[in-house]
Amino acid sequence: MKLYYSPGACSMAAHIVLQASGLPFEAIAAPTKTKVLPDGSDYRAINPLGYVPLLQLDNGERLTECPVIMQYVADQVPAKALAPANGTMERYRLQAWLTFISTELHKGGFGIFFNPAANAEFKAAMGERLAGRLRWVNEQLEGKTYVMGDAFTAADAYLFTVTNWAKPTGVDLSPYTQLLAWRERVAALPAVQATLKAEGLA
Repeated sequence: MKLYYSPGACSMAAHIVLQASGLPFEAIAAPTKTKVLPDGSDYRAINPLGYVPLLQLDNGERLTECPVIMQYVADQVPAKALAPANGTMERYRLQAWLTFISTELHKGGFGIFFNPAANAEFKAAMGERLAGRLRWVNEQLEGKTYVMGDAFTAADAYLFTVTNWAKPTGVDLSPYTQLLAWRERVAALPAVQATLKAEGLA
C-alpha cells in the first residue's frame, strides 16, 4: 500500500493508524501547498482533488477521505482493535466520533483558522463555537484512557491530529485538562512517535 500524506495535515491520522496496524506500506509526501511529489510529478494526476490523504492499495485501487482510509486499514487487522467490528453499536459510535471530528473540529473548527480569507470577526465567532465543542470533548474524555474507552482506535488518531493544530492556530487548550492528559497518553504511543518522526515533526 502507498499512503500519500502531507506532514502534519489530517493525513497524519491515517499515517498513525497504518503505523499501529503493523501492515507494510510506503508513505509518500504530497505537500498540500506545492502538490509536487518526490519524483517531481504532480500529485493531482493521482488525486484530482489535490488533497490528502489518499491510500493506494496493492491492486491499484485508491481510497480517499481520512475516516474511510482509517476504517479500511483497521478492518484489515481486526485483532489490533483499531475499530470495533462492523455492524456493532460500538462501530457506529466510532463513526459518530469520526464524523464529529471531521465536521465540527477539522473543517468547521481548526481548519477555519488556516484560511487567509477569514477575517478577525469571523474567527472570533468560530473560536467561541470551537471552544464549546472542545468543552464537550473534554467532558467525554473524563474517566477514559482513550476516546472509545480502554482501547486506542482511529478516533484517537484523528482527534490527536486535529488538536495538534492548536499551536499553529493559536487555540488555547489549557482549559481542557482531560483533553491535555489524553493528548499526553496518545503522544507517547509508539505508532504516534513513529509517525511524528517519519513526518519530520518529532
